[in-house]
Amino acid sequence: MLLTILLLVKRECTLQQFSISVDGWLSGAQRVASPNYNERPPHVAISLLVLHNISLPPGHYGLGNIEAFFTNSLDSQAHPYFAEISHLTVSAHLLIDRLGHIVQFVPFNKRAWHAGESCFQGVDNCNDYSIGIELEGTDEEAYTNEQYRALAAVSDRLMASYPHITDERIVGHSDIAPKRKTDPGPAFDWQYYKDLRQFVSSA
Repeated sequence: MLLTILLLVKRECTLQQFSISVDGWLSGAQRVASPNYNERPPHVAISLLVLHNISLPPGHYGLGNIEAFFTNSLDSQAHPYFAEISHLTVSAHLLIDRLGHIVQFVPFNKRAWHAGESCFQGVDNCNDYSIGIELEGTDEEAYTNEQYRALAAVSDRLMASYPHITDERIVGHSDIAPKRKTDPGPAFDWQYYKDLRQFVSSA
C-alpha cells in the first residue's frame, strides 16, 4: 500500500517542474515579498535547509495571517495572540500551506530571518547559510499529503541548485535551537518525507 502511495506521489510531484531564477525566486510559487531580510555574509555557501511550522492563530489555517505577519502588516487587535507577536520582524523563504500551495517571501540568495539564535554542527547564526521553509501546521497535528508532496519536490530542486544541502543537512528548527523551539514537531513524518524526496529525485 505504501509503495502504491509513493508511486502515485512520485508521478504527481514530477508534474511540478520547479526552477530557480538567477535572483533566487522559485517558479510556480506565489510571490509575497517580505521586507524582513538582509544580505548573506560574503563567501558563505547555502548549505542547510531548516523546516518549521506556523499557524496564526495557533491551530487555525488559511486565513492569510502568516502572509500578514511576514510582511509586518498583522493586525495586533485581531486576536490576543497577535498582540504578543506583531512587533516581531521575521520571515522565511517559503511557506507551504495545507493545500500544498507555495508562497515565497524572500529570494534564496538573501538572508531570511527564520532561525533566530541557532547553531548547527558548531556553526552559529544558521540564517547566514540556510533556507527556511514554513509548513502551515502545529507540532501535534498531522501535515497533509499535499504539503509533503510540495515539500519533497521543492527540496529536490533546492538540493540540485545548492549542492551543499545534503540529506544530513535538512533539519528541523528544533535541531538548531533545541532550547527554544520544538517545530516541526512529532507530527512531522521524517521518514515519509525522505521516501518522497528519494522518489522525486529518481524520476
